[in-house]
Amino acid sequence: TLASSFGVDAASIVALLGSAGVAIGLAVQGSLSNLAGGVLILLLKPFKVGDYIVEGSSGKEGTVKEIQIFHTILTTGDNKVIYIPNGAMSSGVVTNYNTQTTRRVEWIVGVDYGEDYDKVQQIVTDILAADKRILKDPAPFIALHALDASSVNVVARVWVNSADYWGVYFDINRAIYATFNEKGINFPFPQLTVHQGN
Repeated sequence: TLASSFGVDAASIVALLGSAGVAIGLAVQGSLSNLAGGVLILLLKPFKVGDYIVEGSSGKEGTVKEIQIFHTILTTGDNKVIYIPNGAMSSGVVTNYNTQTTRRVEWIVGVDYGEDYDKVQQIVTDILAADKRILKDPAPFIALHALDASSVNVVARVWVNSADYWGVYFDINRAIYATFNEKGINFPFPQLTVHQGN
């Protein structure tokens, strides 16, 4: 052969071509996966431009800005642009926050041991009842969540229209903090008890 006449071993050339073929195959495999994922996303429409999503494997989240054939482009809350390969988007877990009209909001609030639970529950009930964005059905849920190391944790869960989620979440946080301080309900501080032996 021509290569042999120049003193090049034919087996080396075959091995080199085989390695190059494997490398090209692996590179194309990722692109083909992203292309197939893009086609699936465009056909099945698990999300659309404008939806707020979380991609499960990376935890990246944001508003869908554009769905391209190889990538989905997200804009984060602090205006960063994220390109996520469509192979991951089509084969992994994606949480879409825009497909439902209502969402559940949850708060877990710690109070000092010794606080009157019934009083705390009534205060939280009154705070929630004062916010007209909170839906009456399903009814708000308040319960003793856990007896933690340095606090008694109370959980409150309500349902709101999806567009009201963050407004309600932040406003109720503020109302709980202000009202608990006003009513003398103490928030716990982490404590460490050290016993010294004789």
